[in-house]
Amino acid sequence: MPKTRAARGERIELRTTKEEKRLLASAAAYEQVDLTGFILRSVMPVAREVVSQAEPTKLSRRDSLRVLELLEHPPAPTSALVAAARRRAARAEY
Repeated sequence: MPKTRAARGERIELRTTKEEKRLLASAAAYEQVDLTGFILRSVMPVAREVVSQAEPTKLSRRDSLRVLELLEHPPAPTSALVAAARRRAARAEY
């Protein structure tokens, strides 16, 4: 089943130098997409990452209670964690 795309009705003005515009247009042509598609395809993943890093993570009630339980009653350290802490402490002595 083909994906349906939302109609693009909003506009953003982008000011560039002639050289930047030429470079973007050339890259879009090589990729066989229009300039808008090329820019959005390149920028949207970065925008999503920035927003996901900036916005707080929302936990369910169950997960929130689990985090609180682990903070109040942390599990015993694993042997790998103990070994890593020893290596770190040994490096810090220098």
